[in-house]
Amino acid sequence: MDQVNRRLGHEKVVLVDCRFNLQKPDEGRYHYMQGHLPGAIFFDLEKDLSAKVAEHGGRHPLPDEEEFVKKLGKSGIDETKTVIAYDDQDGAMAAHLWWLLQYYGHPNVQIMDEGFTTWKEKGYPIEQEIPVTKETHFIPHIHRDWVLTMSDVKALDVSKGETILIDSRAPERFSGKVETVDKKAGHIPGAVNWFWKDNRSEQGRWKTAEELKSRFEPLKQKDQIVVYCGSGVTACGNIIAMREAGIENIKLYSGSWSDWISYENNPIQTEE
Repeated sequence: MDQVNRRLGHEKVVLVDCRFNLQKPDEGRYHYMQGHLPGAIFFDLEKDLSAKVAEHGGRHPLPDEEEFVKKLGKSGIDETKTVIAYDDQDGAMAAHLWWLLQYYGHPNVQIMDEGFTTWKEKGYPIEQEIPVTKETHFIPHIHRDWVLTMSDVKALDVSKGETILIDSRAPERFSGKVETVDKKAGHIPGAVNWFWKDNRSEQGRWKTAEELKSRFEPLKQKDQIVVYCGSGVTACGNIIAMREAGIENIKLYSGSWSDWISYENNPIQTEE
């Protein structure tokens, strides 16, 4: 946080407030209006970082490319800026923006280790003023091979051990014992459960690079790692942790579980 505080007001830094509550979609913007980091802009998960929900594609489809590129430019984001994202959801929403910008080819994206509440509790400055951004032009270089579709995932062969399919949700949702968000419970057959929040310490911070390297040691020899969650958002919390651990061969099933179950004949596994 000290590092973020020292960079407040820097012309080459763009702060992005990503706070969002899945149960109360308007809450993030409301809290942003009540107070945010000085100079921070606000990106709404569903209005800014996702496309409209359709029959397939999941609850948070990837944003329309043309609209997203324009939004970045209007927000003052281009390749010359360092983007620092934060939220109050243990880094999940900030990690999603981090992944999206990386996917679009942005070279310098970071997330604040702790959330807005901790920032405020520690006495760092906040403001209610909505910043005026200087429009620029964002040039995308999209890594399309980072994303898999439902058909791609269905065609995966995990039996040989060279590819691993990782479900990033909480264990009770993976097993199908509890489902509080989506219409069907369980997981994609062949998937294994690596809960994304296990990348966080008890103190509410991301674990160190060495701790993450130790956690993801079994994955280092895999040819391909495919990650999903409920809608492609919290899975990014696993991706950023794997990257910190030095693992690069990661792909995201962006539609995730909510897309998988939108196809009536897709198989579902419910045991742990």
